[in-house]
Amino acid sequence: MRKVLLAIKGLHARVQNQEILHGLDLEIRSGEFHVLMGPNGSGKSTLSSVLMGHTSYEVSAGAVQWEGKNLLKMKPEERARAGLFLSFQHPREIPGVNLVSFLKSSYNAVQTKDAKISLFQFKKMLIDKMSVAGMPLGFMNRYLNVGFSGGEKKKCEILQMVLLEPKLAILDEPDSGMDLDAVKDICRVIKALRNPKQSFLLITHNPRILDCVLPDYVHLMVEGKIVKSGGVELAKRIEKEGYVNFMKAKGLKIL
Repeated sequence: MRKVLLAIKGLHARVQNQEILHGLDLEIRSGEFHVLMGPNGSGKSTLSSVLMGHTSYEVSAGAVQWEGKNLLKMKPEERARAGLFLSFQHPREIPGVNLVSFLKSSYNAVQTKDAKISLFQFKKMLIDKMSVAGMPLGFMNRYLNVGFSGGEKKKCEILQMVLLEPKLAILDEPDSGMDLDAVKDICRVIKALRNPKQSFLLITHNPRILDCVLPDYVHLMVEGKIVKSGGVELAKRIEKEGYVNFMKAKGLKIL
């Protein structure tokens, strides 16, 4: 039986005194691929921020276990070292910091002290990782995300995932604002990385991405909780009927 990586039970969270998550339950095991869908404002990105320890969000109730340990007591950097990764929906530009320096610092930060490597060794490894992520080598010495297109910024996030090899990668709408070829590139990378030790939680509004990446589970999130779970057929039905009609047919609460 696969090992439970993440176990969320009855999670409530708020920001600026407004509760966004209302008793969310979710369990992810090693090697599983989960997709989280839902209307705008349903709390999907809030969940990802809470899991990574964003200080603007306050957990008011519930529990989150990471490999049997209390994730909520861990600092963000401890969560990253433990194998949790988040690709941002809107990556920020950081002038003055080139991609190599940023990635090397990120890589060394999640390694044990003895595993840290030199710049020469890192560049050699990075060349291979950039090839996997479909990132041109010319980006290596450019400032992080500065002047990058929307698709290039998303590819840079995927490159970080390829480099860090997390146990659970949370991908917050990696397909938004990207053309079809770029989405196919992301699917190709995910397919290449899927293995029994790495899990994914993909947040998306676009069920079509599931045409090239077959998930194990699809979850529908509404008003801060998961109200329906299933396989890829759930995403296809939501795409066909729309959120409102699907929820009416299932007798679910319509907001």
